[in-house]
Amino acid sequence: MPDNVLVAYATKNGSTAQIAEAVAEVLRKEGLGAEARPAGSVTDVALYDAVVVGGGLYAGRWHKDARRFVRRHRRALTGRPVWFFSSGPLDASAAERDIPPVPGVRRAMDGLDVVEHVTFGGRLEEGAKGRIARMIVRSGKGGDFRDFAAIDAWSAGVAKALRDRKSP
Repeated sequence: MPDNVLVAYATKNGSTAQIAEAVAEVLRKEGLGAEARPAGSVTDVALYDAVVVGGGLYAGRWHKDARRFVRRHRRALTGRPVWFFSSGPLDASAAERDIPPVPGVRRAMDGLDVVEHVTFGGRLEEGAKGRIARMIVRSGKGGDFRDFAAIDAWSAGVAKALRDRKSP
């Protein structure tokens, strides 16, 4: 029976949700059971063999729903393979170099056996929610900086790591 993987995400404007859906799609193509769900809607992680948690970055902080998800499910996440991703830089920096987790994500990782954290570029476009987000877009600093080829490659690596854990 294939591993059942939860991809829990926290997003304000939908960019992180699209990344989570792409991760889940790759995991399914790799033969795993996977579903992407908003972090705030998850009441139990017991049904899942592994968990990926993604959160948008806003002013250097992980989305509150991602932080709450980790706190609420910390005990159940312990002992399961867990991966984290962040999305948010509104420039090419995430494609150019590895960006370490922000301090709040690093704290969320403490005490959990998080296999890996990665930061992907973000997206902020016309119609974004929030006064600051709208100001960023009006100033010309918005755009779509997500690299779906990198997201797919990272997701395939997650699938490989899960398969390797099953191998004798």
